[in-house]
Amino acid sequence: MIEKISDYKWAIPKEGAMRVPAYVFASDKLLSMMKNDNTLSQLRNVACLPGVYKQALCMPDGHQGYGFPIGGVAALDFNDGGISPGGIGYDINCGVRLLQTNLTKKEVLPKISDLINSIYRNVPCGVGEGGIMGKLSDADLKSVLNNGSEWALDKGYATSDDLDRTEESGKLSADASNVSQRAMARGRDQLGSLGAGNHFLEIQAVDEILDKGSAKSFGISDVNQVTVMIHCGSRGLGHQVCSDYLRDMEKSYPEIIGSLPDRELVYAPAGSSLASNYLSAMNAAANFAWANRQLIAHQIRKSFREIFPSSELTQVYDVCHNICKLEEYDGKKFFLHRKGATRCVPKGHSLVPKPYKNAGQPVIIPGTMGTASYLLVGLESCVNESFMSTAHGAGRVMSRHEAIKNLPSESVRKSLSDDGILLKARSMVSVSEEAPKAYKDVDEVVRVSELAGIAKRVARVRPLGVIKG
Repeated sequence: MIEKISDYKWAIPKEGAMRVPAYVFASDKLLSMMKNDNTLSQLRNVACLPGVYKQALCMPDGHQGYGFPIGGVAALDFNDGGISPGGIGYDINCGVRLLQTNLTKKEVLPKISDLINSIYRNVPCGVGEGGIMGKLSDADLKSVLNNGSEWALDKGYATSDDLDRTEESGKLSADASNVSQRAMARGRDQLGSLGAGNHFLEIQAVDEILDKGSAKSFGISDVNQVTVMIHCGSRGLGHQVCSDYLRDMEKSYPEIIGSLPDRELVYAPAGSSLASNYLSAMNAAANFAWANRQLIAHQIRKSFREIFPSSELTQVYDVCHNICKLEEYDGKKFFLHRKGATRCVPKGHSLVPKPYKNAGQPVIIPGTMGTASYLLVGLESCVNESFMSTAHGAGRVMSRHEAIKNLPSESVRKSLSDDGILLKARSMVSVSEEAPKAYKDVDEVVRVSELAGIAKRVARVRPLGVIKG
């Protein structure tokens, strides 16, 4: 049973094994899509976890995932709860970075093909592609895992301004010794690479500014200003960290699995060595992802300078959306799980990064390679409404298998071309999987987020050129 609270919020009342109620931020249209898979039943299951506090949540882009639904958010008590890999995901710290430039659409369009080709040469992409750093030594890789963006800064691939405009300054407390040799082997040659799947690089142009004050604070000054968006994560290393610790938890806690409505929600209890080790390893994978996006940003700046020697690319922000953080609410400490959800922090909050104290933390919600993406900022009510969380993207409405079957890659490419969007992709299968029609309407997702009082729109950008793995 689900009850309508408002046009943009729905409640699943506490019943059966649920310890708290569950809430869904959605319009009628978005909710109907969630009812087509297991999103709502997975959300109910999350509400059954020990130590779950106040509410289990699903964001407007929600759809079925592993354990938690994609778009799932939950706070598990630091003393009485635990940490669940299913509430974080395999692609740890998959996230989005937005750069603003001093160039206009009019300046870039005549050379968009040259620019896309240069970035394609400078940023390895696709399944099995190694990164720009080659094979890292154990010592170098462990330094990346322990230090994240600080490693990139020390090596000359970042500026202090980049770190100031990255969530957690691009570094969480980690100990690389908690990352397995197999995970390290998978990530050793992948630093500075895009990967495949839903990961992308986009050259975009601002087509609407909705909040001029916040936009100015974020460096967005004019319609037609060119921006760059990077979407990727921790590659094979993060995937292996998740796999390793899921297996360890399943072996260590069969009684926990037996008590859960879904074994995919297995967790390491608060205070256990396994919980501590997994948090440390997850943080290391998150650090790898931040360093990865930083290297990609460095290479993109290099390409822009090749084509536009006077170009300047300034980071707006970098947000992660598959992560668990230690956060405080109502004076208590929690393992705050965000699975396919973005942190949004309103102005005045202690977590807002220094450059944006008077505006609030930038929120980046990408759409699809054929539609808009958005820059937003958190609203004050998001603290109580959503544990300072909002959507992370458009959200799939079609499985990858369905998309490959029903959306031929050449048709997708032609449609993009007809809309003036240049596409360069290593895999045409990926083009079908990530076709715009495989996703929900990002305009609707963002509209619901704003009207539900979570985050307000600041600016909208549209793609000019896209690179896919």
